[in-house]
Amino acid sequence: MVGDTYRFGEYELDRARHQLRRAGEPVHVEPRALDLLCHLVEHRDRVVPKNELLDEVWGDRFVSEAALTTALRTVRLAVGDTGSRQQVIRTVHRRGYQFVAAAAAAVLGAEASAGPGQGDVVKSTAVGEPLGADRQAIRFCRAGDGTRIAYASVGSGPPLLKAANWMTHLDLEWTTPVWSHWLRGLARNRRLIRYDERGCGLSDWVVPGFTFEGWVDDLETVVDAVGLDRFPLLGVSQGGAVAVAYAVRHPERVSRLILAGAYARGRQVRARTETESAEAALDLDVARVGWIHQDPRFLRVFASQFLPDGTPEDWDEFTAFQRQTTSPSNGVRFLEEFARIDVSEIAHRVACPTLILHSRDDERVPVSQANELAALIPDSRLVLLKSRSHLLTAFEPAWDEFLSHIDAFLTA
Repeated sequence: MVGDTYRFGEYELDRARHQLRRAGEPVHVEPRALDLLCHLVEHRDRVVPKNELLDEVWGDRFVSEAALTTALRTVRLAVGDTGSRQQVIRTVHRRGYQFVAAAAAAVLGAEASAGPGQGDVVKSTAVGEPLGADRQAIRFCRAGDGTRIAYASVGSGPPLLKAANWMTHLDLEWTTPVWSHWLRGLARNRRLIRYDERGCGLSDWVVPGFTFEGWVDDLETVVDAVGLDRFPLLGVSQGGAVAVAYAVRHPERVSRLILAGAYARGRQVRARTETESAEAALDLDVARVGWIHQDPRFLRVFASQFLPDGTPEDWDEFTAFQRQTTSPSNGVRFLEEFARIDVSEIAHRVACPTLILHSRDDERVPVSQANELAALIPDSRLVLLKSRSHLLTAFEPAWDEFLSHIDAFLTA
């Protein structure tokens, strides 16, 4: 790795010269703090524990955590970051720190000895993409009603297609802590194909139809556009129901099915008592008001249902991301349609091996929904993870377990 130059925003971190530059001009950074930045950038694919930083940067010298805190503050000031902003170096509560800025790594070629700045050859994609993955390619296809659907492919190896779910954006996902670790983890050693569903992300926001059947049709359109024959299919949250419906419609194409945080019946459909029906109706009414008026109080509560153990900063980032993924009116339409989803009558027709992963204490979709899917789908296996998150974060033990189960399932 010696000689690598890492570029992020206006900055370049030149390890060969042990120098940080901004817009080509050197930025003074105390050597120990610069060592800290180098170590975080080199290990940007994971959270680096405090003890590791103390051992690697300070070596055998005995220092307190105060020295680490001071060096970290110095680095953040040098790269325009702050303890609250954290767009370059993210503090992971009780675990350590991670370099999260979008960047690219370049290695100095042999011919570069002729002079500084020559012979730079880009050798990896944006930081946040899996090591060795191809640069993401975004393309578009059209559904039968003319709606333009954006899809993307990244990585190499056997395919894994992820059915669309709400709150995605093929471009912005790489730089948000909501999804970036999902992309890195799922595209490692395989080709990950995903798309933005109609109404959000880079797909058309103004569409002729907004129905569950339309979402299944859009998945068919993407499969045909990519040219997939037989492949494993992943469905997350309401995308799980779409994946189930597609697997039933095309058993010859889906080799394996993975359902994460999924459900067979939306909240209105699964309500069995007057109280449950009233709660479901109230949930929708609050959502309508919150989304239409972009009420920050509602949006933060909504974010906390997905990330219950998140910090206020996490919820603010989640809120900022969801505002960029769709319009307020579409946000309401999504939630209304989610509440009416029902694949309980067809799930028993899924013919492929199925892995169901669900947080045991999911606060958005109760674990009872995972139990129901496991009971309905004949050849299924249920794994409950120790988490409260609806969308697992990179900073909880359940995330590594989640990826391990998927890897084992797809290679079995």
